[in-house]
Amino acid sequence: MRYQAALNNKASDYHESVQTIHRIGRHVSGFHGRFDVLLSPTLANPPMDLGKLALTRMDKGYEMDVVSYSAFTMLFNATGAPAMSVPLYWNESGLPIGTMFAADFGEEGLLYSLAGQLERAQPWFDQVPTI
Repeated sequence: MRYQAALNNKASDYHESVQTIHRIGRHVSGFHGRFDVLLSPTLANPPMDLGKLALTRMDKGYEMDVVSYSAFTMLFNATGAPAMSVPLYWNESGLPIGTMFAADFGEEGLLYSLAGQLERAQPWFDQVPTI
């Protein structure tokens, strides 16, 4: 359904969108000129029910649901800047709460190093949520 809706887009719309994403990516890189790592939550809300974000949804609330859930990750998904989510906390139900760290383009090694240090300090390998 989303494919059919997108057929009305023009090539110029696509070109403008790509230019906008590239411009935003340059701003992200500028931020990392001052700060090595950005810390934020991974998700803005607890996990949604399966199917809630299905691409077959065409109702007006779909976009708001996506934004309200993934507000922190969208910037890095769109620009391609590296980011990672690590499970540093667990809620009362035993679900992991992701903590996201983002770095400048090409700094994946910094994130891997940070993840290793965090896991040594607070291991999560054996943390399994109850079902």
